[in-house]
Amino acid sequence: MNLKAIYSLLIGLLVFAQLQAQRKLTEATISYDITITTSAAKPKAADAVDGSVSVIYLKANSSRTEMITPLGNQHTIIDGNTGNVTVLREWGAQKYMITMTPKNWKEYNQKYENITFTYFEEYKTIAGYKCQKAVGNLNDSAKTTFTVFFTKELVPSNNDFQYLNRGLPGLAMEYGVVKGGDVHTYIVNNINFDPIPAAKFEIPKSGYRVLTYEETKSNKTGSK
Repeated sequence: MNLKAIYSLLIGLLVFAQLQAQRKLTEATISYDITITTSAAKPKAADAVDGSVSVIYLKANSSRTEMITPLGNQHTIIDGNTGNVTVLREWGAQKYMITMTPKNWKEYNQKYENITFTYFEEYKTIAGYKCQKAVGNLNDSAKTTFTVFFTKELVPSNNDFQYLNRGLPGLAMEYGVVKGGDVHTYIVNNINFDPIPAAKFEIPKSGYRVLTYEETKSNKTGSK
């Protein structure tokens, strides 16, 4: 065997090993713990949300994200077939259902469009997965940045459930988002690969006041 053939074989083995190390994430339950860091001298509403959790259910191209806080809950369901999005907001006795088209969803996440990532040779282990550091650069006038650790071992089949991290070549395991001067840090505490019932992605037929995305734009109910 000549050197060229040996070289080709080694490259092939390296590529095969990398593919074997990756897992296409088509069905899983991903749980994030949320902590909030604030520089305010007095506690604000954000402080009351510290210790909340975000749970993401993935099944093929559909997803359901549940934000569970002491103040209320929000569930975001993305239909993998149509791309339509349904947001369920439950704040005490108030229950709203906000319907969005794919175009609405893109507009809603406009500030996360065209994010570029800078990658660093800095690694740590989160929930048993090797994670690499990256810094996301938002395309805004403030030049906003955020830090994220992601793993290439898990590659979601659809990234729309986590819009700001959709450009990463793997699953975001820890990331920080700046909201109103506070930093919301999400970090994975568990990933479960058990099958998820299709009923998890069904839209309620009653019990909610239904609003379109256009209606929420002039109503604080639809604020981000």
